[in-house]
Amino acid sequence: MNKKPYWVLGLIGILAVIIVPLIIFWPKSTEKADDPWAAVPEHPIHTSHADIIKGPFETGQEVTKNCLTCHPDAAKDIMMTTHWTWESKPFVVPGRDVPVTIGKANQINNFCISAQGNQKSCMACHIGQGWQETTDGQEGAFDFSKTENVDCLICHASSGYTKGTFGNPADTVDLLAAAKSVAAPNRAMCGKCHFDGGGGNGVKHGDLDESLIFPSENVDVHMGKNNLNCTDCHVAENHVIKGRLVVDNYYIEPQEQVSCQQCHAEKPHDDERVNLHTESVACQTCHVPAIALKDPTKLSWDWSTSGQDLGDDHFTYLKIKGNFVYDKNVQPTYLWFNGNLDYRYILGDTIDPTQPTYINKPSGSIVDEKAKIFPFKLHIAKQPYDTTYNYLLAPITSGLNGYWTTFDWNNAFELAQQRMGLKYSGNYGFTETYMYWPSTHMVQPKENALQCAECHSDNGRMDWKALGYSGDPINYGGRFDNK
Repeated sequence: MNKKPYWVLGLIGILAVIIVPLIIFWPKSTEKADDPWAAVPEHPIHTSHADIIKGPFETGQEVTKNCLTCHPDAAKDIMMTTHWTWESKPFVVPGRDVPVTIGKANQINNFCISAQGNQKSCMACHIGQGWQETTDGQEGAFDFSKTENVDCLICHASSGYTKGTFGNPADTVDLLAAAKSVAAPNRAMCGKCHFDGGGGNGVKHGDLDESLIFPSENVDVHMGKNNLNCTDCHVAENHVIKGRLVVDNYYIEPQEQVSCQQCHAEKPHDDERVNLHTESVACQTCHVPAIALKDPTKLSWDWSTSGQDLGDDHFTYLKIKGNFVYDKNVQPTYLWFNGNLDYRYILGDTIDPTQPTYINKPSGSIVDEKAKIFPFKLHIAKQPYDTTYNYLLAPITSGLNGYWTTFDWNNAFELAQQRMGLKYSGNYGFTETYMYWPSTHMVQPKENALQCAECHSDNGRMDWKALGYSGDPINYGGRFDNK
């Protein structure tokens, strides 16, 4: 038997001493493998309530009280969220000496303008019921502390449930049948509000509409091919649902927001050239190349033409709302975005009516290391403002003597002064406003993602100079070469 020379054995020993510790103590990669299914939450098996719920029920509040006998903490949990309050916690914003709150409950947008004072119609999407202004025109009739005011059915009734006025169940609803149908929320349940916000299917977001109830993979690969539910990404724990819309918030904590990296790796591509893009380009920019793929979305709204008997057509003109422009297969607008806002219009902020007023302005720039190029839907409106005080006005549109009944703007602003305290000079005009909506649904299969030439070409969709580059970064260098 041949023996190995002693120097060979010594070399093996030395290498073992060096290599084994390297293997044991070498820093492990922090890069998560791109196994998205590993992060998709498991859903508990649903217990049918068809034989559990007995009834009868006369009001929605009675249904909620019945729910709370088995789920005693559910209402209290949800009442701690902005899903319930429609209003943020107070925080300091530029130009204000005292903290303010922001949300649908007390601020405006450039669609139906204001929920405040317009509870009759707007609360058809709120998760409460009985939110009604008092007879003297003052707020206060709705009690946020009453658990029975939480509307369990708006999120959990899988069939036969619609809202009527002031957030109450519609008169035609069979409350017992709706209660027996309760289940974990699915796309159709969430979509009752989130697909149809702003006055109809697809109006506001552009990337959320009724085509997502049963989509093909070419409408949304997650909800189509993979049949994901809303709560697979918007994970809910104790009724706290992950994900807050930046249009109503200056700042959102990262842990509160939904991100692609919940399931996907930071650099998930096989091609390292593509992975390099993830430092400056959001996933959505390439994978949501267009919105409103099947159902049109509203791109502009002119309130100044309302009140005329021109013949109603949902997509071009309504007497109560004015002229619209809708379109399908819309290419997004691209901005740097770090997940927060530089500015959000607060009720009473002064404006320059000769310039477009930003209802919100996404935060980020080419030198912001946390920002990435992100797709947005831009909605442009012409809406009323006070020509003396130079601030946007929030008319009372619905309910008793609202604009949709009288078509009298002066009366609508005077009612707002009574109900909201927004002083009205008696003089009004119309001014242009911009509002940005982040596009993050309607994610395409990888085969449909943007290809190189769609951005890096003479006719590419990116306005590189507007984004802060000297030109196309292929020719002029990356973002931090363009400071």
